[in-house]
Amino acid sequence: MMRQYELVERVAQYNGDVDEALLNRAYVYSMRKHGDQKRASGDPYFSHPLEVAAILTDMRLDDATIATALLHDVIEDTDATRAEIDQLFGPQIGKLVEGLTKISRLHLISQEDKQGENLRKLLLAVAEDVRVLLVKLADRLHNMRTLKWVPPHKRVRIAEETMDVYAPLAGRMGIQWMREELEHLAFKVLNPDDAAMIEKRLSDRREVVGDLLHEIQADIKSRLDESGIPATLSGREKRPYSIYVKMQRKHINFENLSDIYGFRVIVDDTLSCYKALGVIHTTFQSIPNRFKDYISTPKQNAYRSLHTTVIGPREQRVELQIRTREMHAVAEYGVAAHALHKDGANRSIRELAHDSKVYAWLRQTIEQLSDERNSKEFFTDTKLELFQDRVFCFTPRGKLIALPPGATPIDFAYQVHTQVGNTCTGCRINGHPKPLVTPLVSGDEVEILCQEGASPPSAWNALAVTGKARAAIRKANREANRRKFVRLGHELISNEAARRHLRDPLDLALAASTMGFADVEALAHAVGTSERPATAVLGALGHVVPEGMPADGWQQRNGHTVPIRGVGSDLPVHFSPIHAAIPGDGIVGIIDPGRGVTIYPVHAGEALSHFSAEPERWVDVSWDLEGLDDALFRVGIRVMANNEKGALAEIASVIAAQDANIDEVSMTAKYDKFSEMALNIEVHNCKHLESILERLRGLQIVLEATRIRH
Repeated sequence: MMRQYELVERVAQYNGDVDEALLNRAYVYSMRKHGDQKRASGDPYFSHPLEVAAILTDMRLDDATIATALLHDVIEDTDATRAEIDQLFGPQIGKLVEGLTKISRLHLISQEDKQGENLRKLLLAVAEDVRVLLVKLADRLHNMRTLKWVPPHKRVRIAEETMDVYAPLAGRMGIQWMREELEHLAFKVLNPDDAAMIEKRLSDRREVVGDLLHEIQADIKSRLDESGIPATLSGREKRPYSIYVKMQRKHINFENLSDIYGFRVIVDDTLSCYKALGVIHTTFQSIPNRFKDYISTPKQNAYRSLHTTVIGPREQRVELQIRTREMHAVAEYGVAAHALHKDGANRSIRELAHDSKVYAWLRQTIEQLSDERNSKEFFTDTKLELFQDRVFCFTPRGKLIALPPGATPIDFAYQVHTQVGNTCTGCRINGHPKPLVTPLVSGDEVEILCQEGASPPSAWNALAVTGKARAAIRKANREANRRKFVRLGHELISNEAARRHLRDPLDLALAASTMGFADVEALAHAVGTSERPATAVLGALGHVVPEGMPADGWQQRNGHTVPIRGVGSDLPVHFSPIHAAIPGDGIVGIIDPGRGVTIYPVHAGEALSHFSAEPERWVDVSWDLEGLDDALFRVGIRVMANNEKGALAEIASVIAAQDANIDEVSMTAKYDKFSEMALNIEVHNCKHLESILERLRGLQIVLEATRIRH
């Protein structure tokens, strides 16, 4: 186990102003607090935070981060408190340690819920200080290195979480070496047979390849030297998990892989990157469609490099990454690389990270996702948002928008701004109108068309690819539904007041206060969702509530009604799917707790009789179709027709000629000479329906055409 002075020396190697007193205090405090605690391996528990600190010294992080690594488990696993940490080490370190403390006493339904809550807390802490994430990643890396000591039934869960969350998070923050090691360790647990097979094949291949790598490296180096381009080359073998993913994605076996080995070419400056690429492409045959320029268009995690694949010596495929030393540091250490750069010598990792575009993007994403209420949805959306490769599209003004593969203009709109997504009604892709569900490809220019007052349909949640869009759509839908129930609540209160002939404005603020609601909106929402009846509001204001509606059926009780506009209403209104109501029908509303009001036609007497004993659920409603001249309403008709060829086509032609839509057709009975069929059609109103029925009755093949009344 590393000694106290050894830890200080490791930090002093890259930080001449190391705060030895801080590190010594943290070392001693953590060791004493963990005391005789043991890990599953039997080692002293203190060895774990010490190893986490060692990993972070390799990344050359600041004193506060190293101290946090030493202390990261003391609040969770010992009697240490946040107040004590603040007093001994300062509130900054106290906040970092608290951000790393797991949620251990949640009463949640499933493991995924718990993962979601832990991830939510971690990311909210990360939004304030990136060092929380760096310590957490190092913590997970050491836990994965010692996973063999964990009971078998826990290993798979930990490995899955590592593969789903922590390895991709390391990748999104640009810490590539850590991502690769986390994936490798998790892969060996989740797919042990495949991992062993690939490692065996790699071992066998090394014996066959022999000195080929050195030959390729020497050949490329000599070509660059001849062109006067100083460069450092290093060869590397792909990790087993990376090979496994490629085999699965391309549906090929190990023998068909031709790019297991890759080379990195490190040069002095950006111009030399392109010069080196020119030398390599003019010396060796390049593979078509295998060149990528991540220097001019960096990845979302700030990764920059040139990628190409060529046919090298002995006809071997060779993958090459060409980058500067600074780009290489970012590729390996991500946001932590800023601390290694000479310009960051006098600035903390927190300050440098906050200036990073990578971290700004992560904070913005976290802030959007953190509004999610459901832990499972949060967990899923976060994985969708953070852990995918990107496609690059542009706004009409040239702003670059990065999105995951399969993303649509809906996702693009929400990436631009939440309000743009919420009011989006259409789009143009490369100047042409396109459906909002069109998959985007890199290079597309996307123009979003918005309309003030528009709101996203709930169906968009299933169409969106990014977690950010899905979270925003759900939030907008919740707010829209709440507004609908608030409006319905006000309508129900007004309706009930009119029944009592109360003409003076009601003091709803007084009613809300009397009934224990925060404000009038909360009261109206409770009435709209049937949590409280409208009669209770009048009672709270001292109005005597007379007996309700007679139990012998529905009747219009007064001239005050709740206006019903049909589908797309600003009230939570639903039409009975069996007892279809269309404009022109007398209608009545039945309060459906939690859903709003279900509309029935008054001729649905048998169905309405079920509610006769619940007069408080009945609502006076009326049609309000202003501005809805083209609206269509679903209704069922029954047609008896001769069994002749083309009968259905003739019936359909009549319906279409009357400007109606056929939604569904079913054969209900078939006899020798005639058939009975049921059609669901969409009409404007009762007059429109009667016109269609009259036209159908005029056909020689039709014996009878009537409306279906259940």
